[in-house]
Parts: sequence; structure tokens; C-alpha cells
Amino acid sequence: SVLSRYENQITILSDYLEEFPETDEPVWILGRQHHLNTDKSKLLLDISARLWFTYRRKFSPIGGTGPSSDAGWGCMLRCGQMMLAQALICRHLGRDWQWEKHKKQPEEYHRILRCFLDRKDCCYSIHQMAQMGVGEGKSIGEWFGPNTVAQVLKKLALFDEWNSLAVYVSMDNTVVIEDIKKMCWSPPQSSGAAHSSAHLHRSALGRNKSAAGFCAGWKPLLLIIPLRLGINHINPVYIDAFKECFKMPQSLGALGGKPNNAYYFIGFLGNELIYLDPHTTQSFVDSEENGTVDDQSFHCQQAPHRMKIMNLDPSVALGFFCKEECDFDNWCSLVQKEILKQQSLRMFELVQKHPPHWPPFIPPTKPEVTTTGA
Repeated sequence: SVLSRYENQITILSDYLEEFPETDEPVWILGRQHHLNTDKSKLLLDISARLWFTYRRKFSPIGGTGPSSDAGWGCMLRCGQMMLAQALICRHLGRDWQWEKHKKQPEEYHRILRCFLDRKDCCYSIHQMAQMGVGEGKSIGEWFGPNTVAQVLKKLALFDEWNSLAVYVSMDNTVVIEDIKKMCWSPPQSSGAAHSSAHLHRSALGRNKSAAGFCAGWKPLLLIIPLRLGINHINPVYIDAFKECFKMPQSLGALGGKPNNAYYFIGFLGNELIYLDPHTTQSFVDSEENGTVDDQSFHCQQAPHRMKIMNLDPSVALGFFCKEECDFDNWCSLVQKEILKQQSLRMFELVQKHPPHWPPFIPPTKPEVTTTGA
């Protein structure tokens, strides 16, 4: 079995080697640099370690009577799941954690995976995301854009006390430092407010409760920046700044793709973006009795897809994760130095103070709702 395992690794690796061209240019994957001529195997492991969410079939109908598969409409929701899962991996296991086939993984890994299973009682399931999207004007089965999926993740995170994330979605291409610090340092909510929700079932909340959720201090930040980088096509003036984002250690990649075709972009090589593709339909997988998950289908072990940056739809959303305040301060410095430097047309703005003409910023809190009729 050990021999066959390594034969499998070699087979998978050869797929990657055939896909990537011979070049001295570095490959960037979520803030890590790889060199094709010296560490192709590390590049392979880094890509296959990302959680890969795809279309699924044969799960319980959404809302009881809705679809039992998200094939054809759930690709942007799956990409949002992938970006969020990467944030949770960084939060609990660290950016340098690696996944290996058949290797025993820590409990935190299985707990992260359980957050995304296709069940109505899992906090970031396709069920929860589709139903939360109704409040954003999207009927169940309708395709989401990058901004809609960001708003849905922001709302669902309010009910997730185990991960205790502060999710900030920028408005009008502007990131406000003052607002983010206010949100990440806001006092924790009382446990009494955690007992009910029209969308989240008790078992889902119970699974994600922990004392850590009630600790004071900096709440880990998931920063999502929805952007429009052109009208019908991406404006070439943004390309260098867009690529620079994948080099930042805080990078969670980007959501985007082509019209009605969403991909999760995790890096680049030259002027080609590297992405994970959710457009594969797999069967529903549930957790085992001991709480572990058969995770083979949640890691992409095939050659990564690439596309030319100029073929990207201009509507995208960048993602970043800052576990500590110093990570956010470092991110701000990198943005000032690498994104905003001498650029006539800025991809987004980073400002210190809340713009006076905007409505006051109030950190989002979990809504109080009764369980009647839930």
C-alpha cells in the first residue's frame, strides 16, 4: 500500500509537470513563491492541499423541497466556500499546513471540513448559503456574483462562534482602516444571543460553539474586496496590481471567472492565472460516525487549470486573511507600497478614516430572531 501511494503521487506529479511550461518565472500561490525548475513537487503539494469544493448531487433538498444538486448554478457559492475554507485553514492550521492522501489529519481539519458539508445543519453548507442569498435578492438556484457571495459569507459568519471571524466586505472600492479595527476589536457577543436563528439550526450552532468565541481581543479578519476592473473586459492597467495581491502573505486569492462561470483563483504564472474549477459534479459526502470525513474528493489532485488574465471577467472579489492585528497592519503597508504606488488608476482605495459622507459604521451583530416557525 505504501508503494502504491507513492506511485499515485508520481502519477499525479507527472500530470502537473506536463501542464506547466519550462520557465524560470516564479509561480505564486496564495502568498508563497515556487520555482518550477527546483521545487515542482512542493508546488504540487501546495495546490492539492487547498480544499476543493465542486458541484454535488444527491444531498437533501434545499429548503425541504428545493434542488438536491447545485450543478449549473452553484459555482460561485462553491468558490466562496473555497476562499472561506482557506481562511479557516490559515486560522487553525497555518498557511504552511500540507495535506497528504491517506495521512491522518488533525481534528481541526475535519471540523473545518464539516462546516462545508452539504447539509442544512452545517454553517457554510450550500443549503445555508443558498437560503441566505434569498435575503440578497437571489432565489434558490439562481447564479450568484462575487459581491453577493461575499455578503452571504459575511452574514453566515455572525452565527459561527467556533471560528469567530470578523468579515469585512468593502464598499465603493474603498477599504476603511478605522472601521476594520473597530469591528475586529469589538467586544464579543453574549452566549445568550446564540440560541436561535431562522436560518441556522441548533445542531449547527452547537457544533461551532467554543469558549474561544467569547474571548476578548482581535477577531481574525476575513477581508473581501469586490471590484470591477473594467467595463466589458479587464483594463490592462490593473493587471500588475491584481497579480501583486497573490504575492501578499495574507492572500486568499480571488473569486471571479467568466460570465456565469465562476472560478477560485489561487495564483499566477506570468500572465496566466491558476485556478481551482468547481465545475465537476460529485456525489454528496457525509461525515463518518467518529466525525471524520472521507476527504479524497475535497482535494483537487489533477493538473491545475490556467487562463490568461485578459480573459478574466472584470467583476472579481479579492480575499485576504489577517489572523492578528499585526498581519492587517502589514497588509496595509504592502497595499500602500505595491498597489497604490504611482498608479494613475487605482484598483481600490485604502483610507484611514471613515468617509464623513457615508452612513455611520456599525459592526454587524447576530440578529435576534425567534424560533417560531423556523
